[in-house]
Amino acid sequence: MINSLKQIKLFWVNSYHSDKIAFGFELVSFIFTVGASLTLALTARDPNMLIVYPGFFVGSVTQCYAAYRRGAAWVMLLTFYFAIVNIFGYGVAAGWY
Repeated sequence: MINSLKQIKLFWVNSYHSDKIAFGFELVSFIFTVGASLTLALTARDPNMLIVYPGFFVGSVTQCYAAYRRGAAWVMLLTFYFAIVNIFGYGVAAGWY
């Protein structure tokens, strides 16, 4: 058990040291995405998507940049797609389309 905890800690420390800027962007992505997801879950009966979509958008864009810095092509492509879909979804929620 203690060895497993050391391995988990080492994983996080290595992630931080391998690219501190990407790690920071990943942290921002995590915070905004979890916040948007939690907002959606707590207001599931009548969510205000004008609040939810921007949170997911910030999370997607920051993760996309972090993935670019780390050279994670498929993660970058997926999060770029999420960013575009969130822009479209915000427009639908705002009544622009």
